[in-house]
Amino acid sequence: MTHAELTSAIGEQVRTVSGRTPQSATHAEFWAASSNAVMSKIADNWEKTEKKYNASRMQHYFSAEFLMGRALLNNLNNLGLVGQARKALAKYGQNLTDVLEAENDAALGNGGLGRLAACFLDSCATLDLPVRGYGILYRYGLFKQYFENGYQQEKPDAWMEEGYPFVIRREEEQRLVRYNDMTVRAIPYDMPITGYGTDNVGTLRLWKSEPIEEFDYNAFNSQRFTDAIVERERVNDICRVLYPNDSSYEGKVLRVRQQYFFCSASLQAIVENEVKQRGGIEKFDKFNCIQLNDTHPVLAIPELMRILLDEYGLTWEKAWQIVSHTFAYTNHTVLAEALETWEITIFDRLFPRVMEIIREIDRRFRAELTEAGYHPGKIDYMAPIEGNRVKMAWIACYASYSINGVAALHTEIIKKDTLHDWYDIWPERFNNKTNGVTPRRWLNQCNPRLSALFTELLGSDAWVRDLQKLKKLKKYGKNAAVLERLNAIKHANKADFAKWIENRQGITVDPEAIFDVQIKRLHEYKRQLMNALYILDLYFRIKDNPERVFPKRVFIFGAKAAPGYVRAKAIIKLINEIARLVNNDPDAAKTIKVVFVENYNVSPAEHIIPAADVSEQISMAGKEASGTSNMKFMMNGALTLGTMDGANVEILDAVGEDNAYIFGALETELPELRKSYDPRRTVAQTPGLGRVLDALTDGTLSDDGTGMFHDLVNSLLDSGGWDPADVYYVLGDFAAYRETRDRMAEDYFADRAQWARMCWKNITESGRFSSDRTIGDYAREVWKIKAQSV
Repeated sequence: MTHAELTSAIGEQVRTVSGRTPQSATHAEFWAASSNAVMSKIADNWEKTEKKYNASRMQHYFSAEFLMGRALLNNLNNLGLVGQARKALAKYGQNLTDVLEAENDAALGNGGLGRLAACFLDSCATLDLPVRGYGILYRYGLFKQYFENGYQQEKPDAWMEEGYPFVIRREEEQRLVRYNDMTVRAIPYDMPITGYGTDNVGTLRLWKSEPIEEFDYNAFNSQRFTDAIVERERVNDICRVLYPNDSSYEGKVLRVRQQYFFCSASLQAIVENEVKQRGGIEKFDKFNCIQLNDTHPVLAIPELMRILLDEYGLTWEKAWQIVSHTFAYTNHTVLAEALETWEITIFDRLFPRVMEIIREIDRRFRAELTEAGYHPGKIDYMAPIEGNRVKMAWIACYASYSINGVAALHTEIIKKDTLHDWYDIWPERFNNKTNGVTPRRWLNQCNPRLSALFTELLGSDAWVRDLQKLKKLKKYGKNAAVLERLNAIKHANKADFAKWIENRQGITVDPEAIFDVQIKRLHEYKRQLMNALYILDLYFRIKDNPERVFPKRVFIFGAKAAPGYVRAKAIIKLINEIARLVNNDPDAAKTIKVVFVENYNVSPAEHIIPAADVSEQISMAGKEASGTSNMKFMMNGALTLGTMDGANVEILDAVGEDNAYIFGALETELPELRKSYDPRRTVAQTPGLGRVLDALTDGTLSDDGTGMFHDLVNSLLDSGGWDPADVYYVLGDFAAYRETRDRMAEDYFADRAQWARMCWKNITESGRFSSDRTIGDYAREVWKIKAQSV
């Protein structure tokens, strides 16, 4: 599409979208018009790609969340239209940056799990692989976070209220999803996924729940207005919010209803295509594989059994043969609470036939293992049903031909611990697929200055499709001119962030300071609390030593806590209280600042990551499956300050111990350390730590009498319920964390050239963490699919 063609297309679309001339249209109307122009550009290739993929062996990626981020710039980048779009909009007096800012983030995901799914779809499209994603079109998705007196508050994120050109309603392809108490329409909304440097256009299919009847006309006509819409709202609840609060029984029912909804609708569409393409269902597993992204889509297993048994009349043996060669399962956690279990009563209430099939799976599983001579205790532990609960991960492990972890350490942990019994019986099913991130969004798009340097040094932008080409830049690791440019690029990115955060939240930060960043979902095992305690300790040290020169630092946080996660919300309040204390202290604020980025999601990350100097990856060893922010920071030239956990292990393997800052107890050491661990004794033996903990309860910091800071201290010092004191070893690792973090800050200012050399080493070794590599591994080793170019 030429500049002139794009200019004309945008002008015509503005008139269509707004009913006004381009001279009168708003930024939002130009965003919609530009998006429509992109859709027009890709329409023919999208249709060709769909037709070609439908006829081939396909991989279907089932995920409860896809954290896509803004789409317009991503598509313009992939299509090579950024320059044309900038010129076209300038013809109408518009700035491309202002137009891009008018787009809302698609609120379809929560954190790493959803962002990983988005990166995977990008790589599948770029590699021309026949893959389609399936999820839910949430109306509000994840909540919009805001702070009120330092506390997290939530409100709906109405991201689609004014329309979203990048999702196309396909009403003619609707399905019916039947529960025991209702039948709903599942309407597919398709989102195109463009690849970089290819004509192929992949698809993310998102299902929206709609009622059979819009409302009860007779009730409305009888002036029972609320009664008229009760059923409609019950149906709409299915797709209203991502991960509805399940602290109550009815909340759990809604979650299960939500999971079954998109699994059933997706399977119906996949099965129908199989019959259309090949005239029957007998070869389903030869032409289809389904990747379960964590346990949320596991209901697809008994649901496919139901379809094969009840709608196509297959025997159990033939149906199970197909099912057990169709599904692959990705485990994302070693945490027990993430291995979903649900009350049988919920399944009996919503879909008794599916529950009947699960009971039969359980019976046959027990018979199979009994015949093989396994101990009854082992069988009881591994069985899909235990007492009155269904264990979703166990169903996935039994039915799947592939079970993978998402980092080398994580895979070893699930083999020896979390899923040890399964590995003991079926070791051939287990494999590792270390996560990756797309270099298109997380380097080429969000860091144009650095990307331009790579393209200049390499002589082309081929690295965008093959990040391993950055290895060729290793030779510049001792080139003073290149390293000086790297430092200049980082400083310019930091200055951009400083302007952005001041405009957004009114906080002034100094680009000359170290930007020390921890951005990820708020969870205790990720240890944002340890980060906060360090900042408080540093504040006290600054106050105690007014003549000493401390390294200047800006501590940047971004995180949302689940609405029902009380302790995570307490940590957010604590960080904001520390920010209030530090940022308003005239002595401390000259040296350190604390910034909590409100409503953190993909778009803020695109501002934060290119500006970061330090990447905080400080989870307790053995708890983080992989992490992906660590990879994004690495390829943007930030150094990892972290534990030997998740993909940090592989990052260290790539860059060497001299190019990262690693601390803390190892996963293998923790069991022995726990035997004699006394957090109170640790506090007494660690200078300054007692004062820091006291500050949470002595009035230095205020929780407004809620007691939440007392609870944080108690969780560190006293055992409660099933958990030991300091279950995530915050106090145990604190001294090592403080020493390493202090040393890192001193190193930054001691030798900026050496710091740049370390950053360059990280950048040039980041190729293995491209999602293209991950997807290539999946395609060859698990999915058995090949590229299909249009």
